[in-house]
Formats: sequence, C-alpha cells, structure tokens
Amino acid sequence: MVRKIRAKLVLRLRSEGLSRRQIAAQGMSRHSVDAVIAAADAIGISYDDVVAVPDAEVYARLFPGRGEHHSVYAQPDWDEVHRELAKGGVTLKLLHGEYRDAAASAGTPAMGYDRFCKTYQRHVLVAGLASRVGHKAGQSIEVDWSGKTMSLTDPVTGKTTKVFLFVACLPFSRYAFVEPTLDMKQEAWLRAHTAMFEWFGGSVPRIVPDNLKTGVLAHPAEGEVVLNDAYRELAAHYSAAVLPGRVRKPKDKASVENTVGNIATQVIAALRHRSFTTLPQLREAIYERMEAYNAEPFQKRAGSRSSVFEAEEKPLLRPLPAVRYEISHWVHGRRVRRDGHVVFEKNFYSVPYALIGQGVDLRVTSSILEVFDGDRRVTSHALAPAGVVNEHRTHDADLPDGPRYREWTADRAREWAGRIGENTLTVVNRIFESVAVAEQGLDPALAVLRLTRRFSAARVEAAAGIALSSRVRSPRYAHLRPILDSRQDAPPAQRDARPQIDRAPQAPAGVAAGFVRGAEYYAGGKK
Repeated sequence: MVRKIRAKLVLRLRSEGLSRRQIAAQGMSRHSVDAVIAAADAIGISYDDVVAVPDAEVYARLFPGRGEHHSVYAQPDWDEVHRELAKGGVTLKLLHGEYRDAAASAGTPAMGYDRFCKTYQRHVLVAGLASRVGHKAGQSIEVDWSGKTMSLTDPVTGKTTKVFLFVACLPFSRYAFVEPTLDMKQEAWLRAHTAMFEWFGGSVPRIVPDNLKTGVLAHPAEGEVVLNDAYRELAAHYSAAVLPGRVRKPKDKASVENTVGNIATQVIAALRHRSFTTLPQLREAIYERMEAYNAEPFQKRAGSRSSVFEAEEKPLLRPLPAVRYEISHWVHGRRVRRDGHVVFEKNFYSVPYALIGQGVDLRVTSSILEVFDGDRRVTSHALAPAGVVNEHRTHDADLPDGPRYREWTADRAREWAGRIGENTLTVVNRIFESVAVAEQGLDPALAVLRLTRRFSAARVEAAAGIALSSRVRSPRYAHLRPILDSRQDAPPAQRDARPQIDRAPQAPAGVAAGFVRGAEYYAGGKK
C-alpha cells in the first residue's frame, strides 16, 4: 500500500533520475513505488513541489491519485537515440532538437530538454547499456576493497597484522580516497564510508559498491536487489542511494577498479620500505600519498584529479549532515514489560505506556538507545555506560499519570508523612536530621511510612506518638513495629483483649489420654 512507503523519498529519488527498480532496491515494495509515482504523475506533483512539505502531507496529496500513468509526451525511440550517440559529434542536445522538430510536425507535445536527458538516463540504466555520454560531476561515488593489503608490525614481538584498504573514487574527476582497516566486517565498511564522505567534504546521490555481503545481501539476475539494513541506513543519512554494480560486471564501476590498480603502485609500493606499528600512523602516511596521487597531472587531459575536483565537482557535492553518522545495530521484537520498560543488556528503558505488552524494535548506537514501533520512533534514551546493570532510565511522559512516578526525595517523604499526622511527620523529620546526607534517610523514612500498608494511618500516627514520648531521640521502623504488633497504641480495654494462644485440649480426669506402653513392655516382660 502507498501509505506504507515513504512517498516523499520516492519522489526525491525519482527526481535524481533513478528508475523504479533502483528506487525499490532501497528497501521498498516495487508495487508501492509504482503506486506513488503513478499518483504523483496523475496530479502533476514533482519533488520540487513538495520539498518543504512534511512526509504525511505528501502522502495525503498522493493518496487520491492512485492509478496508472501514461505520459502525455511523445516518446522517441530510445534505442535509436542510444545508437545515434555513438556517432562522432552527436550530443543529446542535438538529438533533443531533432525530436522536438519531429513532435511539432506531428502535432504532439514534446518534453523539455531536462526531462529528455533524465528519461534517457533511466533507459540506459534499465536496459543495461553502456552510456557514451560520460560521467556527470557530483553524481556518484564508486567504492571497493583493494585486493592488495598492507601490514602493521609489533615492535616488541615482531608479529605482523594484516591491514585491508578501502578505496573510493569520484568517476568524473577521478579524485580518490583510501582508508586502512583491520578487517572487512560491517563496522569497518561503514566507518570507512564515513571517513570517505568527510575526506570529500560532501556526499553524492549515488553510491556504487560491489556485491559484497557487508553492503548487498542479494543481487539476483531478476528481481529486486536486497541491501544490508545498516548500509542502507548510512546511505540515507548522507542523502544517497546504493546502486550496486551487476554481478561479475566490473565495468559498472570501472573508475574504482582502475584506482584500485593504481593504489598498488602509489600507496603500497611507495610505502613498502617503511614499517608501521599503529593504524593511525599508517593512515597518516596513506593520506599523504593520496594527496600526492590526486595532485599528479593527467596524461590525456588538462589539470589533475585535485584541480578538477576543487574547481568543477566539489561545488556540486551535497553538504554533509550536521551530525556525523553513528554506527548502530538493531534488536527486533523486544517485548515491553508491564512496568512500561524494555530490557537491554540488563538495564531498563521506558517506553510509552500504550505499547505495554507489545513488541518494539531497538536501534542502539554507542551512546543512544532508540525505540521504534514499526517505522515510527517513539522514544530515546542515553545508553547506560558499559558495566552498569539494573539501572532504570525513565521519561515521565512515557508513563501514565507521570507525577505518581516521581523520584523519591526528602520533600516527597515529608509530604507523605504530613498526610498521616504530626507525630509521623516529626519522626520522619528526626530521621533526616540524624543523617549527614538526605539520601541516607530515605530508606529509613520510607520504611516507617510503608507501615500504613499493613496498619491504618491512625494506628501508625498513634504509634509514632508513643515512640516520641520515649527516650529514643529518633524513632525508626524498629521502634514503631513492636508497638503496633503488641497493640500498645490501642485503648486499655482493647489492649487486654488479645487472642488466646491455641493449646492442646486437656483430657478429662480419670480418662487415659492416648496409648501408653507400660513398664512391662520396656522391661521385656519382666517386672
């Protein structure tokens, strides 16, 4: 259904030239993507029209407009357009002019040049053709792991540790980046991407990786691409879409493949005579080599990677988000307890009370725990420090009648004692006066106040008065409880009417009580 898809996101990706199949690869239903696009086209809404509109309102506009959409524009033969582009001197601008003239002769509406170019780009991506137009500045980043590795050496034992190299390249300027990591696992892959975006100083609409498991779970010949959740989340944080290259088709990311080969010479070979003991030390040396590599002049074009990047591509990059991406992991289906909390690593975090008894998902970073009900974020907490257990982190807004769940303080204990009576309030005040820190008196004071759960408030008040009349300066639970158990607070008439202790019934005089063996038995029959 359309309401289960982020309609605004679909429109944004579409405005960037992505096909429906590529949009669906971002973790959405293909049918939902089709429905959103059809609804938007039916009422003439584009992403530019709703860029400042909340997601919910975008959906409200699109919902009535479901249905198939047929373009009102005349469609050229895109295969013929692609063949014509292979000829020398032929450009999309020229082909668009010819298309517009043909449409005018036929009396049919013609699409503008921008739509013409974007529709052709979608045709190229869907048809799997090799575009001869060339790479566009600030549109994509190609990423991969280098097959060649480096190493760290322990200065004491001489033991070596393998270091893997993450390589990224902007196809237009060929501006490159390399990040060393100790493994090729999920967290290293995501951290390398974060460092990559900071190195470039911006992000792009498309990330083109290989089909490795840390990025792509499945890339079937037919059907939808299944992306890793964490990788898709990172891409969304940087306003990018993940478009993996086809399986066993290295030409889909030829720029980074070429860069990987150059890295073997420019970094690995150039640093082969140096020994590194720590990863930061190696990273600093690699960054220096990459600056030199990017500054080298091109052989067949003017300028260098750095000069083309700074002058033509960097101004087109999207600005980085204000907050750096935090690597996270998910815990799915965690049940909300009856006290309105969920448990994570032996600590308790509050959830809105309406979700008690239901299952929620937890997104955990190095510092934050977020709670999701489906795709809706309902609350968040600062994560308890490592090693801390049995800690409750509670938002009053998450619980019903929040004031009932206030933290216990000396003032709150005095407030309760005042409702019982003056004697009880005096007892509680003396308890707090007898300790150096107010928190030390909370437990003794609450122990006295909780006597009202077993005895009436009037009896506790009377017992407090009796305790205060004694020589004890600061009566506590140990003084009040015996008074209540022995009913010293009751009037004399009631005080004596105590329940009798059950005793064994006495046998009447002259009647044998039970079976008793005689002396003959124990004497073995002898008297």
